[in-house]
Amino acid sequence: MKATAMAHPIQGLVKYHGMRDDIERQPYHDSISLCTAPSHTRTTVEFSMDYDEDTYVVDGEELEGRAFDRLEAVVEKARGMSDAAHTVYPVRIESENSFPSNVGLGSSSSGFAAAARALAEAAEIDATLPEISTIARVGSASAARSVTGAFSQLHTGLNDEDCRSRRVPTDLHENLKIVVGLVPYHKETEDAHREAADSHMFQARNAHIHGQIAKMRDALREDDFERTFELAEQDSLSLAATTMTGPSGWVYWQPATLAIFNRVRKLREEEDIPVYFSTDTGASVYVNTTDEHAERVEEEISDCGVSTTTWSVGGPARLLEEEDDHLF
Repeated sequence: MKATAMAHPIQGLVKYHGMRDDIERQPYHDSISLCTAPSHTRTTVEFSMDYDEDTYVVDGEELEGRAFDRLEAVVEKARGMSDAAHTVYPVRIESENSFPSNVGLGSSSSGFAAAARALAEAAEIDATLPEISTIARVGSASAARSVTGAFSQLHTGLNDEDCRSRRVPTDLHENLKIVVGLVPYHKETEDAHREAADSHMFQARNAHIHGQIAKMRDALREDDFERTFELAEQDSLSLAATTMTGPSGWVYWQPATLAIFNRVRKLREEEDIPVYFSTDTGASVYVNTTDEHAERVEEEISDCGVSTTTWSVGGPARLLEEEDDHLF
């Protein structure tokens, strides 16, 4: 059976860092994000006796090594949840991204989310989106939130009943624009997660993060733009401090990243524009502002010498029903 799905990548608002379980990819604490659109990953899945072995292709390149193993873990999770006989056959998965990968824009989140959504359909799994988020999570914890879409929270836990993603109700999407300052600098998020607990800042972040989650949920429920993205900006700095003080001293930010930070603060302080920066584990920058100011903000960010695009909030992972939607 063949199925195709689309999912949007995430911008972390209160980000997780480090995992208590590397196999099930269960983070130490909750995290909250929003999905960005129209950026997306489209993925086609098919189980068939005509295939010789499991094969995974992303943006035209066949996966091997660690990339293969991560997607294989998602496939095996889906197989374990399915009663369909055809899932014993090899599977072919092909995926395409509409945006650059490995530059801090959440391509792993949309990639594993689209794969999980298509796998659930192809494997005839009758599951809710929060349940499907547990399939995506074993590829990338952030992918769980990409499954449920919009503003979502991944809850920590030691099992699939607890460690799954759920939507956080808010109407902030109606007036939010996200100007992306693309700073192409390759990074490996997995390495940073692996050594997170070795940073002397890790325990301090863990003690602090639960309060940040509570504040973020409260701000979202009240549709408070300034408080929501002020918290996201603060969390970006906290995450970077923990990452930079690990054994490898990861420093993802580049001169252009810092230039964008400074421009955002200048717009906020001198022109009273509601605008806030946010980064995940990468050099590219999300600049969150309102629809009214998006054009002005994009002009300023572009002046920092980077490519820009403006995104909105994306919905949950969804199936694509047309025959032409399939990638093979």
